[in-house]
Amino acid sequence: MRAIVPDGSAEPSVPAVCLVGCGAIGATHARNLRGRARLSFCSGKAENARRFQHQYGGERVYDGYDEVLADAAVDGVVLATPPQLHCEQVVAALGAGKGVLVEKPMCVSPEEVATIAAAAGGGRGPALMVAENYYYRATHAYVKEQLAMESLGPLLGLSVRKLSQQNATGWKSGYGALLEGGVHMVAMISDLVGQAPEKVTAEFPGADNAEPERHSRTRLEYADGMVAQLEYSWSTPTLARGIFQHSCVYGERGRLVFETNGLYAWINTAVTPRQLFLPLGQDLLGYREMMMDFLACLRDPERRPYSDLARARRELEIVFRAYEGLSREGRRA
Repeated sequence: MRAIVPDGSAEPSVPAVCLVGCGAIGATHARNLRGRARLSFCSGKAENARRFQHQYGGERVYDGYDEVLADAAVDGVVLATPPQLHCEQVVAALGAGKGVLVEKPMCVSPEEVATIAAAAGGGRGPALMVAENYYYRATHAYVKEQLAMESLGPLLGLSVRKLSQQNATGWKSGYGALLEGGVHMVAMISDLVGQAPEKVTAEFPGADNAEPERHSRTRLEYADGMVAQLEYSWSTPTLARGIFQHSCVYGERGRLVFETNGLYAWINTAVTPRQLFLPLGQDLLGYREMMMDFLACLRDPERRPYSDLARARRELEIVFRAYEGLSREGRRA
């Protein structure tokens, strides 16, 4: 998708993107799309779509998702909708030739993962990207850089912790915290380790038959002996609502500690002076860089996003394996 400029050269044109779902996370995406895409909106509540158009600009509001997919002028869709809708919406968009950025979790069952993978056709069609902003956070990039430089020496393990208290209302009340929020931490761990675990075990403090889980402790064991541990909770009161909690990467030479939300990191090893990293002026939460990746994929059909289907499948498989213990006990994830 390129436009001809007066000197006869080609430059990338501006993608046409429809934001489907005009809630809180939709507003984040709209801010990052504004000025970078030809925006349009679609929502289950028409007044929300019109409000977004008024607030963020945009060319039009669609009456329904089918109308979006039928419009050949739309290059891609950003699906900021509840996860139970994702599978059907993703498959339909890919079938209509639209690039897709879908909120996490990409879907809610192994069967839906397989359905989406079949529709994606091995990555030969339109771009399919999952909105995993943790991949694009400045602090995550810093940690990966230190690992690439082997500042810690051989990697021994990770410990990731994010505890908070959230009232899961609306559609969020139907899903477990590990699937809806903890998948961010699973993605972060997997991206740092760079391999799939051989063994996944989990326990769910306080889980019962009546409600989806709200607290999990997951242990990932890898072929080389490395271990990653994740504790994630929506039911633990904290003074700072989940801020200033720390995770750690351990190596033979020392350790790297980072604030789990990406506010800062510091490294201390036997051969490296203690260093503090502050992502001042950078993309703290990664949403901007994530959206830039998606828009680049819409401009260049040969480009594949970093947060792709393969990574989404890997993270969801870990979550579903963790939930096997709950399923055996007749509990609901």
